[in-house]
Amino acid sequence: MYDPPGYLWALTIAGIIAIPAATCLVLYGGAVRDGLSRRRAALLAGGAAVVLGGWFSASAVIAGHGWYHTRLGQGVPWLPVAVAGFLGVLLALRQIPAVARALAAPGMVHRLELPHSFRIVEGSAFLLTMVLGHLPALFALPAGLGDIAAGIAAPLVARRLAQGTGRRAALWFTAFGMTDLVTALTLGALTGFDLVHVIPSSAPISGLPLALIPTAAVPLLLALHITSVRALRGTRAAPRPATAPLAAVAR
Repeated sequence: MYDPPGYLWALTIAGIIAIPAATCLVLYGGAVRDGLSRRRAALLAGGAAVVLGGWFSASAVIAGHGWYHTRLGQGVPWLPVAVAGFLGVLLALRQIPAVARALAAPGMVHRLELPHSFRIVEGSAFLLTMVLGHLPALFALPAGLGDIAAGIAAPLVARRLAQGTGRRAALWFTAFGMTDLVTALTLGALTGFDLVHVIPSSAPISGLPLALIPTAAVPLLLALHITSVRALRGTRAAPRPATAPLAAVAR
């Protein structure tokens, strides 16, 4: 079993904590903007923290017992099952009325991009593991560089959206971000299940701490991207306010 150095543990766990923490803060802000009291908004964000933290802990236990280390035809491939299952749960939880209202609150379009900033940390973890000789470049380079690029772009896109511009750039960013995540999952599956034989192997993806990235962080990031697309479409559909001269004429 792969035993990474302590600094790689610290780097990976920092990103794993930062992404859901930022998501909970965004959800709290949306609930307040939607008109909920700070107490109810805190309860909503706290509930999200319990769900996210609970799954992250459960996935850590699964990875720690080596249950993600399976080959095709030799048992249930728990890692892709975990990814798909957690993504499905997150998309279903968006339908809860309080969550849906918080995500659709005014000013949420640009805030939904902010948790992606911490993808820099996860991308750096992949590249560092590759430099140490424990991950193949076929997986680590596109996954790591893609995450770093998305992490750098996220606050820039959020800033433009906050200024009332940049909708097209945000759509391109979302398309790039989703493509990066899907590509990383695909390459991870191909190399992890030895469908494409590489040296070194991608075994560290199935163990701690790296297993938490595909099973916990990636589904959350995908859910945020999907939610962002819906929010961006809503801004396009929203009617533009009348200009001052037209408003004066109307009066």
